[in-house]
Amino acid sequence: MSWYQEVLKWLSIFRMKKRINLILFGPPGSGKGTQAKILEEKFSLLQISTGDLFRYELGNNTPLGQKARAYMDQGQLVPDEVTVDMLRNKLEKHPDVRGYIFDGFPRTIAQAEALDGLLHERNESVNQLIALKVEDEEIIKRLLERGKSSGRADDANVEVIQERIKVYNAETSPVFEFYRQKDLALEVEGIGSIEEINNRLSEIIQAIL
Repeated sequence: MSWYQEVLKWLSIFRMKKRINLILFGPPGSGKGTQAKILEEKFSLLQISTGDLFRYELGNNTPLGQKARAYMDQGQLVPDEVTVDMLRNKLEKHPDVRGYIFDGFPRTIAQAEALDGLLHERNESVNQLIALKVEDEEIIKRLLERGKSSGRADDANVEVIQERIKVYNAETSPVFEFYRQKDLALEVEGIGSIEEINNRLSEIIQAIL
C-alpha cells in the first residue's frame, strides 16, 4: 500500500469516527423540522425526513416510489422495509457528510430496530436521541396557529390534533424508552424562542462532536 493510500485509509477511518447519527424526536408541532433545518446548516449535517423521502421517491416515480404507491393505492400502510430502503438510498448518496439528523423516524419500536440494523450494516450506530419536551396544550396551540397558513386540515381541528397526540403517546413515545435503556436518549425543553431551543440542542451536539 502506498503512502497516499495509507493516508486515504486513515482519513476514511477518522471521518467514520467523527460521523454522528442523531434522532430529533418529539410530538407533532414540537418544532423538530424547524430545528433540524437549523442544525443541518450549523453543524454540516444532513437532515433526513421520511416525508421528504416519500415525496422524492413518489414524485420521481422510482422503483421504491412505485412500490410505496402500490400499497397506498390499496389503502395499506407502506411496510417499514420500504421506508428503510428509502433511507438506505439516501445514506448511500451522501457518504461523506459529517452526520445525519433523522427527523420523523423512527416512529415505532420496530422502526427503531430497523434503523439500528441499517446503521449496523454501515458500522455505525445512533449516537443520541434528543426529544423536544412540549406539553399537549402548547402542541394544540401551535398546530392550530400553523393551520392558519399550512392549509393542512389536520392542523385546523382540535379533535384531530388530540388524536394525533394520542397516537404519538401510544405508538411513538415508547421509542424514547427504547433508546433510554441504551443510555442514548434525553429530553430538552421545547418551550422558548427558536434560538433558545436551538442553543440547548447545539450544546448537546457540540459535546458529541
